[in-house]
Amino acid sequence: QVQLVESGGGLVQAGGSLRLSCATSGRTFSNYKLAWFRQAPGTEREFVGEINWGGDVRSYASSLKGRFTISKDNAENTVYLQMNSLKPEDTAVYYCAARLRGQSEYIAWGQGTQVTVSS
Repeated sequence: QVQLVESGGGLVQAGGSLRLSCATSGRTFSNYKLAWFRQAPGTEREFVGEINWGGDVRSYASSLKGRFTISKDNAENTVYLQMNSLKPEDTAVYYCAARLRGQSEYIAWGQGTQVTVSS
């Protein structure tokens, strides 16, 4: 069973940075893509970006590319989301999710971590 646990959220001033972590467990993730999503109150869940666990291919939402960076540490079984130049509109609950390569459905989700950016 795939398990994902996010951490690293908190309160930060506009212009600041945060690094979120997604600890993975339960299976070998070499055939998986790990993604970050976010959801602000009253809005739909939004794709942030994704990385191949078994390689180095990344994709990002075009509106976030350049400020947000996804990376991974295979030895620590952890995926990271580095967020720079944060804006109040980045305030949301951030989730990580996993899907098998070649499939569109995300089969596992973490519980989310709150990020609040003050102006």
